[in-house]
Amino acid sequence: MIKVGKNILKEVYKQRSPDVHKYDFGLLLVIGGGEFYTGSPTLAALAAFKTGVDMVRILAPKRAADIIATFSPNLAAYPLKGKWLEGEDLPTLISMAESAERVAHGKTAIVIGGGLGRTEETKETIIKFLSQVSTKAVIDADAIYAVAKKPQVLENKPFLITPHAYEFFVLTGKEILAKKDEEKIKIVKEEAQRLKTTILLKGKLDIIADFKRDEIAISKYGHPSMSVGGTGDTLAGIAGCFLARGENCFKAAGAAAYINGSAGERAAKKLGETMTATDLIEEIPNILK
Repeated sequence: MIKVGKNILKEVYKQRSPDVHKYDFGLLLVIGGGEFYTGSPTLAALAAFKTGVDMVRILAPKRAADIIATFSPNLAAYPLKGKWLEGEDLPTLISMAESAERVAHGKTAIVIGGGLGRTEETKETIIKFLSQVSTKAVIDADAIYAVAKKPQVLENKPFLITPHAYEFFVLTGKEILAKKDEEKIKIVKEEAQRLKTTILLKGKLDIIADFKRDEIAISKYGHPSMSVGGTGDTLAGIAGCFLARGENCFKAAGAAAYINGSAGERAAKKLGETMTATDLIEEIPNILK
């Protein structure tokens, strides 16, 4: 068992060459948002930037994209046509993923799920998209509900699933909330093997299992105030950053769990009950120091 700690930062952060170019340290696509939720993809993107990705492109339904574009000049938001992710958006998603792979020479990753909603058409579009791409991806939030309909889409692809306890139940049918840590670890490992994927189970104890490995990793960093909305989105963005920078799913998950949990601890100690996900993002540079 690997206990994730600050030493993982030495593994995932390499010195940048003076000759570095944009995209050498990753291009991340964030697919999320809808008529109601606009914050989720924004938080993922901002967390990825603070963690060190070179560029983020957000693909979101038009209303969400228009709002997101006003949050920060760092954010590039491409508007899809409808109020929600729909089947007609599929060619655009695939084209943008292929374009990202070309311009970044493979230093690319996707974060998908936050705020997309759970209409049947949206879920079907997510499934079709994931079945047609081989880009590294973080599958979070509403995208977990989609792949639960067809978990075969996960098999042997460079995908990282980031569920909390209930999303894990939706995906696997396994109830783990009341179980002891040892039992949780065993179940997460078994399900990663069965689904042939990588799982980062979020909770008081973050548990990471990869179907290609016998070992599992755990992270004990975090704070109860991280129950506030948006801290799962920041985790997804951080993990997406590391995937785009070239790390494998297992290491990206470990680094993300450490940074997100540690930044959450710092923010909570300063702000207590008033902490928000944006406060966590602002603490990421202090963790990286």
